[in-house]
Amino acid sequence: MSFKSGFVSLIGHPNVGKSTLLNSILEEKVAIVTSKPQTTRNVIRGIYTDDKMQVVFLDTPGIHKAYNKLGNYMNSNAKSSYHDVEAVLIVVDAKNEKVEDYKGLIDDIIKTKIPAFLILNKIDLLTKDEIILSISSWSNAYNFNGIIPLSAKKKDNVKEVINCLLEVLPEGPKYYPDDMISDNPESFLVAEIVREKIMSMTRDEIPHSVAVICERFKNNPSSLDLACTIIVERESQKGIIIGKQGSMIKRIGTSARMDLENIFQTKVRLETFVRVESDWRNSSRYLKEFGYKNND
Repeated sequence: MSFKSGFVSLIGHPNVGKSTLLNSILEEKVAIVTSKPQTTRNVIRGIYTDDKMQVVFLDTPGIHKAYNKLGNYMNSNAKSSYHDVEAVLIVVDAKNEKVEDYKGLIDDIIKTKIPAFLILNKIDLLTKDEIILSISSWSNAYNFNGIIPLSAKKKDNVKEVINCLLEVLPEGPKYYPDDMISDNPESFLVAEIVREKIMSMTRDEIPHSVAVICERFKNNPSSLDLACTIIVERESQKGIIIGKQGSMIKRIGTSARMDLENIFQTKVRLETFVRVESDWRNSSRYLKEFGYKNND
């Protein structure tokens, strides 16, 4: 059989498990995951390669009601990702989401005539009868190329995604080397891991008000020397990030360093700094500086 390849977009609402699914398929962490909505802000490429095909997955921000320029950027990124791809995976939370929640989005995708698969995620939270009912409901509403019930978190039936894509992807070349699982810079992953820890360890408005930039990525013979700047919108948020006598920033740094040492398989020295930029999520200049394209 000839070799196949293509780009595949993962589309869905916040917190449906798109990033968890990508990490499960690749069996590596290329996208951060938290319980907070809107964790993913940029399109993240994850690359799956075997002896039959290469799939470049585009993990997209969850489509949501935007309240600032950052939200508009995230929605625009997600919606533009299902054009010029070979297939679309529409990921839904089988426990909490229904057909009507997705009508507008799926109508748009169906119009493109791109092969579309529905991923019914989180089936570990359903009974067998509930899974059958959910599959029936979705299949009656739309003529998908396939419906794949799975649990991304428990890695149940995840391989079926690869099997289905093999049937629809065209013949094509390898776009990336066999051992490459993402084309994002390593410095991007460092900043994302630090942001993941902040989102997991803080509450209220803090997670969505934070941006992280990796300012230093120095690869030494036996270690990595890293420095990240954490940006928040108010002085009160800076105080929460730092914590009493620096306790929170220390927790964030220690947890991030442990993850990074596991990912890069080397000793990591990580410095973190916090700075305030008022209302940065509505500033075109800061969005560009922090890695989010200006949509004006």
